[in-house]
Amino acid sequence: MSAEQHTVPESAREVRLASRPSGWPTPENFDLAEAPVPRPGPGELLVRNVVMSVDPYMRGRMNAGRSYVSPFELGKPLEGGAVGRVVESQAEGVSPGDLVSHQLGWREWAVVPADRALPVPGGPEDPAPGTFLGVLGMTGLTAYVGLAEIAQQRAGDVVFVSGAAGAVGSVAGQIAALRGAARVVGSAGSPEKVRYLTEELGFDAAFDYKDGPVSEQLAEAAPDGIDVYFDNVGGDHLEAAIGAMRTGGRIAMCGAISAYNETEPPPGPRNLGLMVGRRITARGFIVGDHIDVRERFLGEVGEWVRTGRLRHRETTMSGLERAPEAFLAMLRGENIGKMLVEL
Repeated sequence: MSAEQHTVPESAREVRLASRPSGWPTPENFDLAEAPVPRPGPGELLVRNVVMSVDPYMRGRMNAGRSYVSPFELGKPLEGGAVGRVVESQAEGVSPGDLVSHQLGWREWAVVPADRALPVPGGPEDPAPGTFLGVLGMTGLTAYVGLAEIAQQRAGDVVFVSGAAGAVGSVAGQIAALRGAARVVGSAGSPEKVRYLTEELGFDAAFDYKDGPVSEQLAEAAPDGIDVYFDNVGGDHLEAAIGAMRTGGRIAMCGAISAYNETEPPPGPRNLGLMVGRRITARGFIVGDHIDVRERFLGEVGEWVRTGRLRHRETTMSGLERAPEAFLAMLRGENIGKMLVEL
């Protein structure tokens, strides 16, 4: 396959940040626009995106101000994980037709520096491209790093995962079980999601956090306490987890989606004093700091996926024009598993 065999359009669509949201984002914060398709220079790839990801962390990048990653720029396309097919290559070792993952989603065509593109298997026996944005991509790597590296999960631990029916949480709970957890408990936001966790993913117990105080439901689901908490939610879930922690407990702080769209800072956990006597460790992490773990992750988790021991589900919308809709639906918790947009 060569660039000449592909018709490269003069322009293509991209989704730009039209305005910064206050509280919950709305469709008016996004703008679908046409832009010229750039040509690759030395060391670059022209990629036709096939599928893109929408993720909770993107909400933080819509705000102005410093964070661990720079904010999205007004009037410029948003960014995020995508998998695409190389149409033209100006870099050694990458050929037209190859599939790569990269961080220039939210657009149909992208020019990607080759050193920022990761090869993705694209054979007939390989998983679908979207898998490498989900269970075998940064999503799965986040779950793996949080448990194996940050929380140092061990066989025999009781593990609690919040937001457990989401992209990261659904993988984290299964990895915990496959790594020998004695009991895995998850929280989710609907009866359907609770059933998904226990009936399809093999969680030992799960509860709907809307049914009552999280602390009470967690105490019922894990009556002997917990050793590891994988935190995707923060807020009342974090407070409940601290209250349920046994001595030497570990918390992997991955996200705090309960606060992402609040206009006022939420109150912090009121029981932090318990962390002293129980010798609890809580550590935040960013998966991008742990790319060195990727090969080990792909070997271990990839085998579980291939043999069906680790199950995964995607919620998919089609068309770049629906990317804002998919993003907003993901923030509302309407997805099960990874939320993807096929382009």
